[in-house]
Amino acid sequence: MKTIQCDGAPYEIGQAHGVGAKEMISRSVSFYQKMFLHTCKMEWHTVREIANGWQGEIEQKLPKYYNEIQGIANGSGLPFIDILILNIRTEIAFGMFNDGCTSLYWKTQTKSFLAQNWDWMEEQKQSLVILDITRDNGPRIKMITEAGIIGKIGLNEFGVGVCLNAIKVPGYDLSRLPVHLALRSVLDSQSADDAARWLQEIGIAASAHILIADKGKAFGLESTAETIRIIGMDKENRIVHANHLLLEHDGPVDAGWLADSPPRQQRIQQLTSEFGSSTDREPDATDITHILDDHDGFPFSICRYEEGPLGMDATLFSIVMELRGRTATVYLGRPCQPEEVILLDF
Repeated sequence: MKTIQCDGAPYEIGQAHGVGAKEMISRSVSFYQKMFLHTCKMEWHTVREIANGWQGEIEQKLPKYYNEIQGIANGSGLPFIDILILNIRTEIAFGMFNDGCTSLYWKTQTKSFLAQNWDWMEEQKQSLVILDITRDNGPRIKMITEAGIIGKIGLNEFGVGVCLNAIKVPGYDLSRLPVHLALRSVLDSQSADDAARWLQEIGIAASAHILIADKGKAFGLESTAETIRIIGMDKENRIVHANHLLLEHDGPVDAGWLADSPPRQQRIQQLTSEFGSSTDREPDATDITHILDDHDGFPFSICRYEEGPLGMDATLFSIVMELRGRTATVYLGRPCQPEEVILLDF
C-alpha cells in the first residue's frame, strides 16, 4: 500500500496527496462514476449538480477542509467538484449504498485496542493509500483512506483513533458535517472527548456509526440525518458495532440493508465475551486480529469474501490500533490471507 507524506498548510497537504496518488484518485473517480450509475441510477453530471449544493457550505464553514480538497484537485489535475464528490459520497448516495464493516474498542488494564475490518468492493482496493499528515497547526495523522478522500480510518500522535461502520438510512442534512469530513475531524482532535463533543455540536450529515477512541475511553456515535445517539463502553470497557442501528432514533431508520450485519454483531459480542470469561489473561493484538479473522457462519462472517452470495463486498483491509502505544498494524486484504502487513507508529 502506498504511503504519501503530506506536510504543511491544508492546501499543501492536499496538493501532496493529489500529486502522490494521481492515478489512484482517477481510479477512485472512475469507480464511483460506475457505482452511482449502477446503484443510484445517476449519471455523473447529475452527481456533480448535487455536489454543487455542498460546495458553498463546506467553503464557508470548513475552509481548511475545502482548501485541502482544492489542493488534491490541483495536484491530481482533476476538477474540484469530482474530488468533492469523493468526500461526500455517503451523502450524495442518499443512503442507497454504503461500505460494510465490523469494529471494536476494548480497553484492558494495559492496552486500549481500536480495530475494524473495512469491507467494500474488491475493485476499490487498488485505490487504498496511507496518508502521513504533518500539519502546521494540529496533530500528526496516519490513516488509511481511499485516494482523494481526506478522512477515513486511523489514529493521530495523541493516540486518538477512529473507525467507521456504514449504516443505511435515507436522507442528509446540508447544514451538518459530511461523514468523511467528520472522520477527519476526529483525527484532528486531541482527545476522544473533544472529538465527540465537536461532532455532537455540529452534527453529522448522514447515517453512520463513528467509533471514536483514545487510551482512556471510547464513544460510539450513531447518526442519521436527524439525530446523534451515543453508545458508551460496556462494563468490560468494550464497544462493538456492525452495520445497523443499535439505538432508538427519531425519523427514518435503517431497513436492514446488509443481511449479515446482525449475525456479525452477535458474533463479535460473543467472541469478546467468551475471551473475557474463558481466559485468565488480557487480550493482545493477535487476539484482536483473530476476532477480525473470524469465519464462523460463513458467508455471514466477520471476515467477508466477495464471492459469497451477499453481494459485492469483501474485507479489503483490517486495522488493529493500540492507542496507548500509538501504534497500528494494517493488513491489506483479508486478515486470514494478508497481501501486505504495514506497521504505523509515531
